Amino acid sequence: MRPPSPAPTALVLTGGGARAAYQVGVLQALAQLRRAAGAAAAGNPFPVLVGTSAGAINAAALACGAADFDRAVTAMGLVWQRFRPEQVYDVGTLKLLDAPGHLRMLWGLARLLVRWRHAQPASLLDNAPLAGLLERLVPLKRLPALLRAGHLQALAITASSYSGGDHVSFYQAARPMQPWLRSQRRAVQEPLTHAHLLASAAIPFVFPAQALPMPEGTEYFGDGSMRQSAPLSPAIHLGAARILAVGAGRLQEPPGMPAPNAHTGAPSVAQIAGHALSSIFLDALPVDVERMLRINQTLALVPPAARAATTLRPVELLLITPSQRLDAIAERHVHKLPGVVHRLFADHRPRPASAAQAAAFASYLLFDAGFTCELMALGRADTLARAGEVRAFMGWG
Repeated sequence: MRPPSPAPTALVLTGGGARAAYQVGVLQALAQLRRAAGAAAAGNPFPVLVGTSAGAINAAALACGAADFDRAVTAMGLVWQRFRPEQVYDVGTLKLLDAPGHLRMLWGLARLLVRWRHAQPASLLDNAPLAGLLERLVPLKRLPALLRAGHLQALAITASSYSGGDHVSFYQAARPMQPWLRSQRRAVQEPLTHAHLLASAAIPFVFPAQALPMPEGTEYFGDGSMRQSAPLSPAIHLGAARILAVGAGRLQEPPGMPAPNAHTGAPSVAQIAGHALSSIFLDALPVDVERMLRINQTLALVPPAARAATTLRPVELLLITPSQRLDAIAERHVHKLPGVVHRLFADHRPRPASAAQAAAFASYLLFDAGFTCELMALGRADTLARAGEVRAFMGWG
């Protein structure tokens, strides 16, 4: 077994549904810069991997290929550039509404209400296709061997408990590590499974909650972006001295989308749904980054002897986020949503502002190759535009 790096670098990938395609573009650019610097033989550049929601799936896929970073990134790119919505979810009983004509749709709605009254569905959409995709493409059974061989030090996946209300970081590490406990946040060290990934990526209302065994009994979990107050915390607790974080939330997007005004009228269901999901996925990353920078500044003022008496330590950070509004990109691809989802949640009113706002909802479910390829291209461009900064942070000559 290789000795662990004294100062491991962590990769933190946040949530965002289909928006996580941006992260894959960033990874592709990182692999390109790494090869150009001749550092490809130096092993996995991110011994500590932390992910939330769709970012957890990307982090897990990268962890399962930790022995060959370039190959893992290439495989992830092939999946994301060929995505179709039906690979991730099925519309389930909502297909009853997928009928032309008002009378047929009303009849379908009546049948849907009767079924829902008896069956009490757990979500709007069925993510069974995603479960099958994970079984095929994310071989978590490789993790123990990769951890023993030193290709990876730790993988952490975060989810939110509907049962207990806590935000839980599940992690698998190369060595036993003391779990951390904070207000409404805790950690559990255990072998990671596809159920953990489904729990972390269970968008509320959209996908069903996932049951996971816990010390106190079975608990049900939903998307890890809910109630996430400190997305950088797991990486720090797992020993990272440097963190590269990739965010795709709306707070990281530059201004530009028209704001609602008195002339736009009442919001549509699409706008409300987009606002609700954006509120859930509204990254705590910028707040956590500010907190960490303040701690770094404070520690710089503390004499070394006094600093050694604390558990605090400075952490280097590089943050990569979209240079364009992902809502605006999604607006060009909304028509690629499955028929019934498009009709239910797309805003068909001729108002540019409302259309862009409605696209916020679509952007989380747009697992379509056109949208994901555009986001990957943006991720590559944004990262290569900061090539010098990336090389300096990663130590790639």
